[in-house]
Amino acid sequence: MDDATARFWDDLYEGRDQVWSGRPNPHLVDVVGALPKGTALDLGCGEGGDAVWLADQGWQVTAVDVSATALDRATARAASAGVSDRIDFRRHDLTRSFPEGSYDLVSAQFLQTPLEFPREQVLRAAAGAVAPGGRLLIVEHGEVPPWSRLAHPHLRFPTPQETLAALDLDPDEWHTERLDAPRRQVTGPDGEPATLVDHLVLLRRR
Repeated sequence: MDDATARFWDDLYEGRDQVWSGRPNPHLVDVVGALPKGTALDLGCGEGGDAVWLADQGWQVTAVDVSATALDRATARAASAGVSDRIDFRRHDLTRSFPEGSYDLVSAQFLQTPLEFPREQVLRAAAGAVAPGGRLLIVEHGEVPPWSRLAHPHLRFPTPQETLAALDLDPDEWHTERLDAPRRQVTGPDGEPATLVDHLVLLRRR
């Protein structure tokens, strides 16, 4: 476990009573809602919004995060929702360790960080954890939110096509189901409406 990485994320969570909305990510709901239930791996589960939703839908979930504070909150949320028996919360620093096993769904929702992070290595490991017939869902920010007060003149987000290419997957073993940049309407931190662009990659292992 990288103490600096864990400390960064613990400090983030400890600075606020709740960091995320608690609702599942909308693209996860859109993609997974029609899929047959099975086992799911939630990478970077945070306070547990996605994991709890998946479990409530009937999935058996393994949910991982580097932050002990986030995992404590997610565990409490799962207990409150009555789905603790369907979620296995585990602490992992994905730069150093990756959960064992294979899953019908591997979900990487906004697995982005200002810290140094071996993104392509982690996403390849995520693909390797997908069971035959299962799916890999990657959703990432496509641009800086309009309310960001930070200047990002050199920041560039990989396109879905670039993310797919970096995975270097055998096309005979994988089928691309979606590769697009959907937009969604949100409300900013000061109540202002905004449109965000996300990058989405959905792959099915044959």
